[in-house]
Order: sequence, then structure tokens, then C-alpha cells
Amino acid sequence: MKQLADGLLRWTEPHPEWGAGDFGAEVASFAVRAGDEGLLIDPLLPSAGGSALDDLFAGCQRVSVLVTIGYHARSSEELASRFDARIYGPAGVAKRLSSSAPFQAISPGDELPAGVGAFAIGKPRRGEQPLYLPSHRALVFGDSVVQCGGELRVWAQDQVDEKVRRFYRERFNPTLRPLLELDVERVLVTHGEPVLSGGREALERALDSDPWYHHG
Repeated sequence: MKQLADGLLRWTEPHPEWGAGDFGAEVASFAVRAGDEGLLIDPLLPSAGGSALDDLFAGCQRVSVLVTIGYHARSSEELASRFDARIYGPAGVAKRLSSSAPFQAISPGDELPAGVGAFAIGKPRRGEQPLYLPSHRALVFGDSVVQCGGELRVWAQDQVDEKVRRFYRERFNPTLRPLLELDVERVLVTHGEPVLSGGREALERALDSDPWYHHG
């Protein structure tokens, strides 16, 4: 467990389904305290330091689990049970949960716990919905944006050639640009290191650059 800021924790665990080299072999999860609300984002059960979550959420009126993309449902159910929490995420998350899970499908514009905002991306629209945490001026990405080589990058789904470059430049990246209008200081990614200052500028550089490809 590492404290990134007051009320913001990050931890990493081995990716449960990874087999493609070092990048992505470990993934990050986040816990947030926003006033009297607690949030767990794309969480995997922590193998150590789990008591830090209990300390962070002590006295919270509500704890919620937020998932950015179906693949990141991970340990949502176990942690929801532990903290008597409801799980929120795109509709595709339901496929990774049991039928009895306390799950609520969300859409961009829905009112979410702690004032969190979810956003649509992709053309055609992807199943991922990045999250904005106003309490910490932070954007959270599931798979669409990663950090590697010290920079944020847009993660391409196919090997990068001119056709792929054009797709991201003309169709995909423009759907991310509205996020630059938010008050963003931090960018939290599940793949790679977080950006803790200058997040908006780092994201803008990523959108102005070629996409990056790594097969998982």
C-alpha cells in the first residue's frame, strides 16, 4: 500500500490473467476517501496491507466499488461483501460477477458516489468508462491510457501502422479530448505508474502522440 495523497491509496498485485512479459504483469488498484464516502476502484484483493483499507474507510457512511471496464471486475465482489458495498460499472461488468452481486450498471452522466463522473470513449463506443474523482482532481483509466517509459500513452488494440495511427488520430483520441476540460491534476492508471501532478498536460501529450501497442 502506498499513499499517493491524503485519502488516496494505491497498491499493486499480479495480473490474474497475464502472460505477455513484464509490462502489465502487475496491475494497480486504488482506494479513496472522499469526505464520509469510501471508494474502491478496479480492486484486487491486497495480499498485504489490507488493514490500511479498514483504517481509510473507518467512519465512512458508505463504501462503493467502482469498475472502469468489465475485465477489471477482479475482486469487486469479495471487497463489496467485506465493506457492505455496491458495485458500479459499465454493463459489461455484470458478466464477470455472480447473479447475486450487488451490481448497478452505469452510464455517462449518472450520479455516482462521491460525485464521481463516468465518461464515454471510443467511436464506436468502448465498454470502458474512465472515471473522474473530483475529490482528488484525478482521472482513472482502465485500459485505454497507460503509463510506460515515463509517459502516458494511448494503448492501441492492434499493432501500430499508418491505418491504426489514422484511426486513433481521427476517431479514438478525439473522444478523449473532452476529458482535458476537467480540472485534472492526477491521472491514475491500472497499468503503469500514476501521474501525480500535471496530469492534464501529460494526457494531452499522449493524445498528440502515436498510440502504443503491447499485446496482453
